[in-house]
Amino acid sequence: MDFKNFIDGTWVATSETIANVNPSDVSDIIGHAAKADAAQMDQAIDAAHRAAPEWAASTPQQRFDVLDAVGTELLARKAELGRLLSREEGKTLPEGIGEVARAGQIFKFFAGETLRQTGDRLASVRPGVEIDVTRSPVGVIGLITPWNFPIAIPAWKIAPALCYGNAVVLKPAELVPGCAHALVEILSRAGLPDGVVNLVMGRGSEIGPRLVESPKVDAISFTGSVPTGRGIAESCGRHLKKLQLEMGGKNPMVVLDDADLETAVSACLNGAFFSTGQRCTASSRLIVTDGIHDRFVTALSEAMAAMKVGNALEDGIQMGPVVDERQLQQNLSYIDIAAQDGGKVSGGERLNRATEGFYMAPALVTETDNSMRINREEVFGPIASVIRVGGYDEALQVANDTAFGLSAGICSTSLKHASHFRQNARAGMVMVNLPTAGVDYHVPFGGTKGSSFGPREQGRYAAEFYTTVKTAYTLP
Repeated sequence: MDFKNFIDGTWVATSETIANVNPSDVSDIIGHAAKADAAQMDQAIDAAHRAAPEWAASTPQQRFDVLDAVGTELLARKAELGRLLSREEGKTLPEGIGEVARAGQIFKFFAGETLRQTGDRLASVRPGVEIDVTRSPVGVIGLITPWNFPIAIPAWKIAPALCYGNAVVLKPAELVPGCAHALVEILSRAGLPDGVVNLVMGRGSEIGPRLVESPKVDAISFTGSVPTGRGIAESCGRHLKKLQLEMGGKNPMVVLDDADLETAVSACLNGAFFSTGQRCTASSRLIVTDGIHDRFVTALSEAMAAMKVGNALEDGIQMGPVVDERQLQQNLSYIDIAAQDGGKVSGGERLNRATEGFYMAPALVTETDNSMRINREEVFGPIASVIRVGGYDEALQVANDTAFGLSAGICSTSLKHASHFRQNARAGMVMVNLPTAGVDYHVPFGGTKGSSFGPREQGRYAAEFYTTVKTAYTLP
């Protein structure tokens, strides 16, 4: 199948394409995706720039109808599209179907938000003067999305952008073109004016800067690596462009002596290894107090060893492959580094399965301290390290000793410690007796420090990025 770009209401091919390879079976080529050049990106930006005023003037009912229709179709096709997602990204099939359902729910939520937009009417300090505070669309939004959530993240950027009256240019990761193409194909039939939604696929290094630096693009929403995010921030700063960044994580999960062992193991197994650990919210640092440490490590190691790793489309698989060879080699190199630094590694070996793919066993690194590279740098794979601490105070200090601040968790039956951790963990999201990964679609998503920059994504807080506030004075 050919995955074409979508520019100004038309599907557009390119002379060069990029193969879309199934990480569970490299002999399975899902299709070939367009590889755009700078000229095509410019065409998409121009189309969005022309279309933005018309969509900004659309009624709440028009926006509701479009977003609701997209959400309805995504939910109706979740099994079909979930299979496509698992085939191209490597999530297990239940995870793929669940992600498509989440995308549908996001569109449904923002369909409702089109009818719930609010403003303020205030009295002026000057007699007889009326004040209205309203929100207006920003204009053209450039959206740059990663490969690990190939339909949910585009959904949670596109849906609020359209809800609040903006036009968009979507640049998805080249590893997962199928989901972006499927989502935009649904949007293309939902009743949008030409040019309101544009899809441009290709190498980020070749067309990404064009999108970020264009004077016709009013804002950039980016999810991806810290180095790329920093470069985008510098460019947007030079151009005084509105910016939203979601980047890395090195998320702590604290396990205290009083934790329920079964709950703690379940939360850590899910947070560290589900979705093959390829989540920015993954529990990569397990900070465990002395009294429960040995029992916890034994129980988690047994649960890891029992995990079924294999082809994402097979029944009963709990962990699929890594997304590609490059990511797999990076994961394996971090395991070597951890061992060289003094960590004791369990698991983490490359696996052979019936089909050739990028398989590895989940890895647990014990006997580490928070200064080791394995605990400082984001790995983005099914690798978790254990840090032994003396008690709660040390656990909190270690949890906060990181350049990141996306998600943090604690497993404890102590209301005192859970409440204190919620207030004092330096993270944008805090979980108590739950995995650090996995958030609802109607609440804000984002972190602190090096993990995030700018307004939050998702929920009603998305309005802070996708709109600008206007204050109007009237003397009747």
